[in-house]
Amino acid sequence: MSGTTYVLIFLGLFLCGGAYSFWKQKLPKGVIVLLALCGAMSLAAGILRI
Repeated sequence: MSGTTYVLIFLGLFLCGGAYSFWKQKLPKGVIVLLALCGAMSLAAGILRI
C-alpha cells in the first residue's frame, strides 16, 4: 500500500465524519449529501488501491 491509499482512506473517513456531524447539527441537506458522496468516493478509491 502506498501513501496515497492511506490519504484517500483518511480523507474519506474525515468527510464521512463531517457529513455525520453536519447531519446532527441539522445543516442544509445539499451540503450533507455532497460531503457523504465525496467521502464515499474517497473511501472506495482508497480501498480499490489496496
